[in-house]
Amino acid sequence: MTISERIFELLDKRGMSQKEFSEKTGIAQSSISDWKRKKTNPVSEKILIICNVLDVTPYELLGGTDGVGSRSNPSDMILIDKNSEYGSAIMDFLALDRGNQGRLLGYLKALTEMRQDS
Repeated sequence: MTISERIFELLDKRGMSQKEFSEKTGIAQSSISDWKRKKTNPVSEKILIICNVLDVTPYELLGGTDGVGSRSNPSDMILIDKNSEYGSAIMDFLALDRGNQGRLLGYLKALTEMRQDS
């Protein structure tokens, strides 16, 4: 199965129209139509955006696998929308100087250990 075929399959599963997908990804509707009509695939620069909108990992989109199991490589990457609550927290963290980043990581570690002890 090609990448574009997976995209259309995922759109069907999510009940998302091509127009809605176009609006959420910023990809022109004509490009999306070309994927289907000409059997082409999206450009690589759009893969992470597509994954974010369709709520799949790059492994799922590119390989049709969830990246789990003994024959696949688990992803070392987490995709987070920078406009989400978590994305905002990460952006705030990155704006801190190294010393405060270290303090915050130490605090997070202490909280995690406290939770495990409970």
